[in-house]
Order: sequence, then C-alpha cells, then structure tokens
Amino acid sequence: MAAVGAIAAAGAETVRLDGVVAVVGSSAILRSEVETYARELSAQRPPAQASIPGGEEVNLIEGLEGLLTQKLLFQQALVDSVEINADDVAQRAQQHLQGLIDQAGGITQLEKMQHMPVFSVREMLRQRYEEQAYAQSMQMTVVGDLRVTPGEVERYYRDMDKNNLPIIPVQYVYAHITKFPSTMKEAKERTRTQLLEMRERAIKGEARFDVLARMYSMHPSALRGGEVEPQPLSAFEPAFGDALSEMKTGQISEVIENRDGYNLLQLVDVRGRMFHVRRILLRPVFAPEELAVAGRTLDSLADLIRKDSITFEAAALKYSDDTHSKMNGGVVTNHDLLEVLGSGYQNARYTETRFFREDFGQGGSKSLADWNQLQVLQPGEVSEAYLTEDILGNQLSKIVKLVRVVPEHPASLDQDYIRIEQLALNAKQEKVFMEWLDEKIRSMYIYIDPEFRDGEFLNKHWVK
Repeated sequence: MAAVGAIAAAGAETVRLDGVVAVVGSSAILRSEVETYARELSAQRPPAQASIPGGEEVNLIEGLEGLLTQKLLFQQALVDSVEINADDVAQRAQQHLQGLIDQAGGITQLEKMQHMPVFSVREMLRQRYEEQAYAQSMQMTVVGDLRVTPGEVERYYRDMDKNNLPIIPVQYVYAHITKFPSTMKEAKERTRTQLLEMRERAIKGEARFDVLARMYSMHPSALRGGEVEPQPLSAFEPAFGDALSEMKTGQISEVIENRDGYNLLQLVDVRGRMFHVRRILLRPVFAPEELAVAGRTLDSLADLIRKDSITFEAAALKYSDDTHSKMNGGVVTNHDLLEVLGSGYQNARYTETRFFREDFGQGGSKSLADWNQLQVLQPGEVSEAYLTEDILGNQLSKIVKLVRVVPEHPASLDQDYIRIEQLALNAKQEKVFMEWLDEKIRSMYIYIDPEFRDGEFLNKHWVK
C-alpha cells in the first residue's frame, strides 16, 4: 500500500514514506491523501488568510478531519445500503480522466506520469468519486428531510447580529418568451424514426449497439459505447425500469420517450440486483432555417411590444412555449430546475424569481446567453431574439425583458425570506448532522496516528 514521495526540507532533500495516518472502520487514510486535500484547502483560502501562523498545520488537520468525516459517512452508507447514481459517478470519473489526459498531452504520457495503465487511473478515480457519492448520499439521508417552520425562520433572524447581517448581492428579475421551431412535431418524428432504424440494424446484426451509441448518442455514456454503470432497477426512472423488468439479456427496448429525449436501452446482463445497461439518447435536431423561422417570429413580436401594440405579459400568455412562466407574464423562476431535482423540491417557498449573477449558466432556464442579453438592457427593455437551449438541451429561440434590478443590500426578513430560510435550514441541518456524527464516532472504530492527535479538530471526539 505504501508509496514513496520526495519533499524538500531545510534546503536538503529528504524522503518520506507514504503510509496510513488514520483508519475509520475498514477505510484507511494515507498521508498523501491528507496532504493533497490540505493543498486544495490552502488554494481555496482567501489571500488574507494564506499566510496565517501555523497555516500548513491547520490545513493538514482540516484535511484530515474532512477525510475522517467522508470515510465515516462512506462506511455507514455501506452498512445502511444507501444507493447512489453509478452512472453519474462514472461520468465524473471519465471527465476527470479526460482532463488529466489533456493536461499530460496524451494517454501514453499520463501512464508514464502515473506509473500505471490508463484503465487503472480510471478505476482509481471511479473509486474516489464513488466514495464521495456514498458519503454525500449518506449525509442526505441524515438531514435531507429536515424542514424549518416560519417560526424557526423568524427566531433565527431575530438571533442574528444585526450589525453583521449577510449582504445580498445584486439580483435580477426578468421575463422571457420562448419559441420552439414550428416543425417540432416533425423533428420528433424524425428522431423516433432514426432510433427505430438503429434498433432494426442492431437486431439484424448490421451494426453493434455500442458502436451506434458512440456515433450518435447525445448521452455522456456515448464515450463508453452507451454503457451505464450497473445499478438496481429502483435507481432507474420508472419508464426505464418498467422496460428493463420485461427484457432479457441482449434484448433492445422499443423507443422510450422521457424528459431527456428519445431513448433505446439494451440489457447487457443482470447480476443479482444490478442491471447492466447500454443507452442511446437522441433529441430533436433542427435545420438552421427551421431555427431561424422561430427567431424571426420573436423579433416581430419584440417590435410590437416596443411599439406598445401588445404588452410583454399578454404576448407571453398568447405566444410563449414555456408553460411555467407564460401564466405569470413570462417572469422566469427556478421551477423547471426544482422539477428536475424531484418532487420533494416542488414547494412554493423554494420558488425564486430573483437571481444572482452566478445563477446564470448553472442549470434551468437561466443560461449565460440570458445573462449576456440582460447586461445590455435597462429595466423595461426587450432584447432581440437569440438562440439558446432549455434545461434538457433542446434548441429554442427566446426574447427577454429585464423587469428590475434589486440592488445589493443587507438581508431582511421581508425581502429575502427564502434566503434566510435557507440559512436557518443550513444551521438546523448542521446541528442535527453534528449530533449524528458524534454518535457514530463513539460507535465506530477510529484510529489516528499520534502525529496528528494533538491537532485542533473542530470535533473533539475524533481522538479517543
């Protein structure tokens, strides 16, 4: 398990053996892991704190404590049979691997740097992200169902230091009118037909399913020939699960429509509860002229709005393809993102219409293209039409109206209830989690190397 690394100390080169510095349950923590995590913490530290006395030692303890917590959560997740999205883990590991390959200048160069074949690097990354996913999922089982009442929010705000209230950055309220190409129905039919042709070719043996996935699939798994990490049937969305439950090994499903687009599934094998599947995803694709027609329609509509021939609100209600915003004058909310996150998030108190700069490009209706348009508008002005995508990656045209800009201000209960509610919820989750962590630390085997036992851990129970 041990590896060798060189460090410079007092002007002379010394050699330090990498070894186990802590154990949680059956998971070991290496010195190299702690040092790597400590360097990441140091890089994240604000410049004013970069040279604090004892900073290196502080980061090492912070790094070790963070890893201790992650390992404990991982161990408990295995005990509680917590489930994760294995496909997402594989995707993140592949993206990280590709970044390393690009940075090294190729696979051969990476293998020389890592002293191992590329598939071993991939497996190492997969295990790292899998452990993180289990830890995050375990933590969510502990605090995910917690809620705060209005009374708790008010008490939290009352107890806040009024001379040190959080500063709410500038926020933007805007409305949009979206328009898919009028040929959407035809494009969907083209997509379905294309998948049916692929299915027939694969069934007849004229083309392999994995090759078709690499060539045509719009899903991240295309890089792996459409392979999705094995997972239990319950982890698949209902439409996929229903199809897979009726399929035999090697069989290819009919075309399945879901929020992402149109799909074909191939059942590779079933081992116990784990279903190994390949997937091809296609979304409707439009010719440039089809997209241009929708843009011209919206440009004409924008001209009418500027001439006061129709209000933006009335135009949104009559012409917009966004069913969520058209009933509210086109005002953009985070409804679509909450819907994707799951039914547990579909609550009015989480619906937001004011967005920070960093919200744009993070998912949902708020794209960087929206931000670029809003930056050249004054409140009340309407943009020209532009091409963008919705949360599922479908192409569409859009015009936006800047409704108002909310200046930076100290948080207040009447203006920023949702933000304060989130702070109150975070505080409650932290309290519950720390109580849970204390209990698990007492009941789980934990060893820390004497070198680190005198460190200032935030949780004093780590050192037994």
